[in-house]
Amino acid sequence: MTIAVELNEITKSYGAFKAVDRFSLQVERGTVFGLLGPNGAGKTTLIKMLTTLMRPSSGDALVEGFSVLSAGKSVRRVIGVVPQENNLDRYLTARENLTLHARLHGMRPDAYNPRIDELLEMTGLAARQHDFPDTFSGGMQRRLVVARALVHEPRVLFLDEPTTGLDPQSRRALWEHIRGLRHAMTVFLTTHYMDEADALCDRIMIMDHGASLADGTAAQLKDAFSRAHVYELELRGDGQGYQELFAGLPFVRSVERSGSSFRLTLADEDSLKPLMDCLGGAEIRKICLKEPSLEDVFIALTGEKVRE
Repeated sequence: MTIAVELNEITKSYGAFKAVDRFSLQVERGTVFGLLGPNGAGKTTLIKMLTTLMRPSSGDALVEGFSVLSAGKSVRRVIGVVPQENNLDRYLTARENLTLHARLHGMRPDAYNPRIDELLEMTGLAARQHDFPDTFSGGMQRRLVVARALVHEPRVLFLDEPTTGLDPQSRRALWEHIRGLRHAMTVFLTTHYMDEADALCDRIMIMDHGASLADGTAAQLKDAFSRAHVYELELRGDGQGYQELFAGLPFVRSVERSGSSFRLTLADEDSLKPLMDCLGGAEIRKICLKEPSLEDVFIALTGEKVRE
């Protein structure tokens, strides 16, 4: 296994507050790695340290073998970055934005012009390459930011919440571009969208309060929480009175009702039979085991409280 990104007990402190706390991680080359966490979890701080925009308080990180502390220039040469904000130059056309980025990385015209042509085609922007970004939709601007990050063919691409604010069509289009990068480079992605992480990432880590809470594939994380024994039950009637019945059963941990449908969390798998016995002659339309989603895992680990 070849490691593309390695963090060794990296910490970022602001006085007594630790935004990132002794965080360690290894990301294999050629994978799409997803970092999830609520607001304030430390994701963007981590990205800023890995891309040399912020210096760690302690610890170190290696990107393709280069230290963010002692070899920042080398790190910047091998990475591409898509920040949360669209930081395109509004006074340059789409093509000029890409050309400027290529020249800043020391590329010659005979190398960057074919590369820019390829990226404009890939992102569907070839017909608009001589237009200014202010005339683009949010999705088009986002695709241009991704194209700019890819001009110099980075070995590691950092995407910090790349689809925030995009409509579903633009999100799906950007997903396809990210899927196309798999194996060609290492992709380090932060996102708030659970379906996005589920669809794109080979490996997912959930963090909060600057520390890792869980790590694995989407299937592994969901499987680890499948012992919750959550069932969805739908009755033919209106379900009136059943919420009190379910809440009073000792083996029912929680009850959620929506009309005649109930979501029940049972103590264990052996609780299903006594539940059916209690229902007696009730007309059951359906009952099924609710498989946990990645969002269920996320909420279970980080809590339901809204963050500032």
